[in-house]
Amino acid sequence: MSIFQRIATIFGAKANKALDKAENPNDTLDYSYQKQLELLQKVRRGVADVATSRKRLELQITQLEQQQNKLSGQAQKAMDIGREDLAREALTRKSGLSPQITDLQSQHEGLQGEEQKLTLASQRLQAKVDAFRTKKETLKATYNAAEAQSKIGEAFSGISEELGDVGLAVQRAEDKTASLQARAGAVDELIASGALEDVTGTAKDDISAQLDALSSDNDVEMELNRMREQLPASSDKQQKSLEGEEQQ
Repeated sequence: MSIFQRIATIFGAKANKALDKAENPNDTLDYSYQKQLELLQKVRRGVADVATSRKRLELQITQLEQQQNKLSGQAQKAMDIGREDLAREALTRKSGLSPQITDLQSQHEGLQGEEQKLTLASQRLQAKVDAFRTKKETLKATYNAAEAQSKIGEAFSGISEELGDVGLAVQRAEDKTASLQARAGAVDELIASGALEDVTGTAKDDISAQLDALSSDNDVEMELNRMREQLPASSDKQQKSLEGEEQQ
């Protein structure tokens, strides 16, 4: 394949793809239907023209037949008055009209046959146009439904992609939050154990922690003694006996 043939093939493929993308089946079907209607109109106009010509021949034949009848009457009248010469002239003219009538009748028969053919063709074409119109509307409805379904599918696909991106963002946020929470908990544990120094000065050393624990124990013992003093005497004896048993 030469370079020019390849260029022509590439341009042809590009043009075909562009035309296929730009073509709308609805417009194509409507255009085809319009062309068929125009053809049907031409056939009907042809039928009307042939019918007009046939009617004109019928009028001419009628006029010639009337003229023949008139000449026959004139010949008879001339014979009645003894003018045989006039009667012969009238009959001669009448005889000259017969070939014309015969020719017109032949043309009339031909036009009748042509009119019948065109009428039949018009009826058949009308049936085809009606059938195409029904099929056209069905195809247009099917195409529109398929196009709508395709757009809905594309919309759902876009929503699914967006939801997928949102899901990934949420997952990343959850992972980051869990990581920060774990880091904060680890730092708190290290500060509480003294492994890390609290730069804010709020953390306590080990001696302060032990003193706080002893103070808490003293507070508990003082609260227990106060509660013992409030108990009745029997309770004191019971308490003393319990203490003695404990000592034993």
